Amino acid sequence: MRRARRVRKRVRGTPERPRLTVFRSHKHTYAQLVDDLDGRTLASANTREKSLLGPLKHGGSVEAAKKIGAMLAERAKAAGISAAAFDRGAYKFHGRVAALAQAAREGGLAF
Repeated sequence: MRRARRVRKRVRGTPERPRLTVFRSHKHTYAQLVDDLDGRTLASANTREKSLLGPLKHGGSVEAAKKIGAMLAERAKAAGISAAAFDRGAYKFHGRVAALAQAAREGGLAF
């Protein structure tokens, strides 16, 4: 909880540069772009979507996180978003979180 608060106090989302927040459970990975000023989610992607349920064996893997990062970057471009502030929450920048971030960067999001 302390780590999450430490990260969150430095990272704020605006309409021009929303906060890319990551949540990972044991079975799935979720990511969304949030505008903190208006309290709106601008784009989101997760491993529970029907388009990903078939090709993925397990939603809680690094491969799944890469697909989520690429999908979120694609949706961000469609929404006119090119930059984001990365919010890793209480998670270390390692494994699924790092894979999601790398895939989002390769997809065109700058952070």
